[in-house]
Amino acid sequence: MEHIEVELLTDPGNDAVVRLPPRNFPGVLIRGDSLSILRADVAEIVEACDQGDLGEAREAAAILLSNLDELPARYTEAFEGARHPVPFYQAP
Repeated sequence: MEHIEVELLTDPGNDAVVRLPPRNFPGVLIRGDSLSILRADVAEIVEACDQGDLGEAREAAAILLSNLDELPARYTEAFEGARHPVPFYQAP
């Protein structure tokens, strides 16, 4: 295990935005429990599709998309006031 110093661009709570050296752009830290929840949400969608319940699959996918939309929003907030543009397309 290596101990390094990172740059914290948001509060250290869930989905913290951090920059690891020597990377140019930061990333979003997803905790293990949150990653497990994301995986379970995708599994729910796959199961609904397998059972032919497209309404349930769509509803679960919409909730997952809404939750995932929060990540680039938080990432973008970390760039406010920075001199560098966000390194991905942002919908207007």
